[in-house]
Amino acid sequence: MSKLLFSIIVPVYKSTTSLKKLANRIKDTFDLIENADYELIFINDSPYYKSTVECLLNLSKNDDKVVVIEFMKNYGQQAATLAGIEYATGDYLITMDDDLQHAPEDIVHLLQKKEHDVVIARFRDKQHSLFKRTTSSVKSYFDHIILGKPKHIKLTSFRLIKADIAKFMFKRKTPYPFIPALLFSITDDIENVELPHHARQDGKSNYTFIKMFQVFSNLLINNSSILLRTIGYIGIAIAILSVIATAVILINKLLYGVNVVGWTSIMLLIIFFGGTIMFTLGIIGEYLLRIIATTEDRPVSNIRKIFDSREVK
Repeated sequence: MSKLLFSIIVPVYKSTTSLKKLANRIKDTFDLIENADYELIFINDSPYYKSTVECLLNLSKNDDKVVVIEFMKNYGQQAATLAGIEYATGDYLITMDDDLQHAPEDIVHLLQKKEHDVVIARFRDKQHSLFKRTTSSVKSYFDHIILGKPKHIKLTSFRLIKADIAKFMFKRKTPYPFIPALLFSITDDIENVELPHHARQDGKSNYTFIKMFQVFSNLLINNSSILLRTIGYIGIAIAILSVIATAVILINKLLYGVNVVGWTSIMLLIIFFGGTIMFTLGIIGEYLLRIIATTEDRPVSNIRKIFDSREVK
């Protein structure tokens, strides 16, 4: 029986000491799996961080299973993961983080359900900050509303994807990719496997509030029309209230001779409606900018160089 090839895809951002440990533990894990081979693809999303560059280059020189993709600038985890998926040659693709919070030894548990199109780790007792857990819970709620994700399915970046499924991800052209959205647009055969979550062994989380907001905005704007619909509903409600208010004012004037007074209330209404209009224009403008970026066919990322000892790139 020919061996199955697994592509391990790891986006890297300013990590150093964890990378060698990760590579060694992945090797030890696959030494215990029968009829399986692997390639380990690191995507360097911090090419200006010298310690990371040196560490990755040493790994690629000393291990022919290690491939390093070096970006020209920081594009983010989603873009890095997609670059690794596009370069991968395995029958199955496994995405995971670079900080050892995803244990390489747990890959065997993902493989136990590899008959499914996608298998995603569901972590118990997450080793994240309160802020990260809170924002993840909020995003999970919107994942259900926007993506149609079943409530019992939890999303993490530790997952196994069939190569045939991954190919369909590139049929959808967007400069603002969100991998869960791509997967749920392709298949419903997505399963969870419960795994432990481990403490970070290198550095600290790079997901600042701004980065979390960017990911959330990609979910809202690029994968749904929920904001436009909400603005539409607000506009309809305001229009109805305006008609009612106008009718009340006219009736009071014509039937009872009551003049409308109240400079403060009028100014508050002007400020409210003006703010609503500007907010609406801002949302529409963001949609237009993203439409322009899509029609221009902007690349998700730009690769400076690929270090692959198997062939010259």
